[in-house]
Amino acid sequence: MSDQQPRSFGWLILLTALTAFATFGVVALLVNIFERKQEARAPFTKVVDVTEISTDPEPWGLNFPQQYEDYLKTVNDDYTDFGGNHALPPSKLEESPWLKRLFAGYAFSIDYREARGHAHMLADQEVTKRVTDVQQSGACLHCHASIAATYRRIGLEEQGKPADAKSLADGFQQEAVLAGFRSVSTKKYEDIHAELEKTPDGFDAASGDPHVGGAHPVSCVDCHDPETMSIRVTRPGFILGIDKLAKSDAEVPHLPSIQSWRDSGKKGDYDPNTMATRQEMRSFVCGQCHVEYYCANKMTLTYPWSNGLKTENLEAEWDATTFPDGGEFYDYVHKTTGTKVYKAQHPEFELWSQGIHARAGVSCSDCHMPFEKVGATKVSSHWVRSPMMNINKACQTCHKVPEAEIKARVDVIQDRTRALIDRAANAMTEMLDAIIEVQEAGATEEQLKPIRDLQRKAMWRLDYIASENSKGFHASQESARILGESIDYSRQAIAKAYRIDVKPAASEDASPEDSEASTDEKPAIN
Repeated sequence: MSDQQPRSFGWLILLTALTAFATFGVVALLVNIFERKQEARAPFTKVVDVTEISTDPEPWGLNFPQQYEDYLKTVNDDYTDFGGNHALPPSKLEESPWLKRLFAGYAFSIDYREARGHAHMLADQEVTKRVTDVQQSGACLHCHASIAATYRRIGLEEQGKPADAKSLADGFQQEAVLAGFRSVSTKKYEDIHAELEKTPDGFDAASGDPHVGGAHPVSCVDCHDPETMSIRVTRPGFILGIDKLAKSDAEVPHLPSIQSWRDSGKKGDYDPNTMATRQEMRSFVCGQCHVEYYCANKMTLTYPWSNGLKTENLEAEWDATTFPDGGEFYDYVHKTTGTKVYKAQHPEFELWSQGIHARAGVSCSDCHMPFEKVGATKVSSHWVRSPMMNINKACQTCHKVPEAEIKARVDVIQDRTRALIDRAANAMTEMLDAIIEVQEAGATEEQLKPIRDLQRKAMWRLDYIASENSKGFHASQESARILGESIDYSRQAIAKAYRIDVKPAASEDASPEDSEASTDEKPAIN
């Protein structure tokens, strides 16, 4: 009996200890769960007020340190072959010398480099030779700078309304933004840059003093409402362009809110900020700038979406466009042929719209700003970069295959597109040689007109895919189709050039017999 008592007492102590340990574990788990729930309920702590004039991202970073830290990482991204970043962006002109012939007579023939991250957007533009050596339009700042507050200030001033810091911070004021946008689109780059530096980038509510900190690249306020933090579009070009698209008859199966608006009777204007779904907005915020547009100084910056988002739809709008003075629309006159041609910008949104990911409901942000867990909070990464730098979060959420296989698939698409670009470029340069040859032989403008039309079509399509930063990945079949058309148009132009019957002018010293003999020959260019 005496032996059993100590043994029972020992078991009791052990049971008590296990119970205490289990209780402690359960309590710790419950406390952790409670803390995480509280953290999830309050995803950020408001340290400072941000408003519609908070174009400097640093104050936003006090409230959203994780997002700001990610944004700053775009300064130091590694360079990737297709649309990445680097400390000194490689020159595309050195990598692909044919670009100099494509852009002859245009500023891109002087300086054309790979794209870098958002934090570089303004600084890179300020130092490119396209700006320092050539007179550029202020419309270029539409997407390179945090410019909505400046548009608003200029718009309010034109409307005769107060435009002090407090008034500028009082809501987005879309009508004033649109008015300012139209006012500055045709002005010089340096003039609009100076306007950026005059616009307050902060406001002390207590003292009423504005803070003027200079111009800033695209930042938080350009994609987020400072009151609700919801994503939004702020670029007037996109707001007007997406309304044109909605009012067209173009099929947009990847944009269901537009079809819903059409079905409801197309009342008023299509407003993406109030009518688009959140998933659509996760692409629209990128489509504000990663698009094709006219941004020189002969007319207001324009997105050519009135016929749809395919390359031939955009081309059709440019074909039907005239400048305010009634002149024929063009981006530049090709230096060696004299043909008026179009310059594609960076039509990522348009090409993505033709691809399988868009049809599947995958947004730009799903791949370039994938969701990630930070503590108990699910956030969209603001380290905007190539999905190939973050395959696990950007791709494997949907594609349950090894990273190496995903990378290999992308490489195949981009390598094939690169090969087609090279073939189209070769056809384009041979076309230019053929046109120059018949021009020097005395071809008339009437004879050259159909060839110039083919040149414009061929160069537009080549430039469209070469300037688009996914190298075909956003829509590989569409990219191949467009490049195939470019090659075909170049070859058609060459064939027409060689069929021109150019009669050489008779020499003053030539005898009648020589003239008669020369007319018996067929001096067509071969």
